[in-house]
Amino acid sequence: MGIVMNSGFGMGGMHDFMFDVFPVIFSIMFVIILGVFVVTALSGVRQWHTNNNSPRLTVHAAVVAKRTQVGHHHHGTHEHRHSHTYTHYFVTFEVESGDRMEFEVSGQESGLLVEGDRGTLTFQGTRYQGFAREG
Repeated sequence: MGIVMNSGFGMGGMHDFMFDVFPVIFSIMFVIILGVFVVTALSGVRQWHTNNNSPRLTVHAAVVAKRTQVGHHHHGTHEHRHSHTYTHYFVTFEVESGDRMEFEVSGQESGLLVEGDRGTLTFQGTRYQGFAREG
């Protein structure tokens, strides 16, 4: 009878390794995903709070640029896949000091604004409140 040495990387060793490592990797990924979710939520709440505590300002401004951001969400199983497309609209305003500010606006508002429009911009923090065209 010979002596059989197990290096730990045979079928049993690899199997044990996977069962030992997978829970650790799964736990780390869960904590990372949960952390990203919590940080994102806290950031949104902080921005909402900052906007609510910011003064509502009305300044002379001009529309200098418009852009859209289109995205897609896919969800469901392979047999029942659903797709959702969304569009975000952004308008950049230049104020009298030369500073530029970009705000997310509704699609309807974006359609009414044209580059070169001049008027009064009303905003609160990073929250767009409206734009009234001159004359």
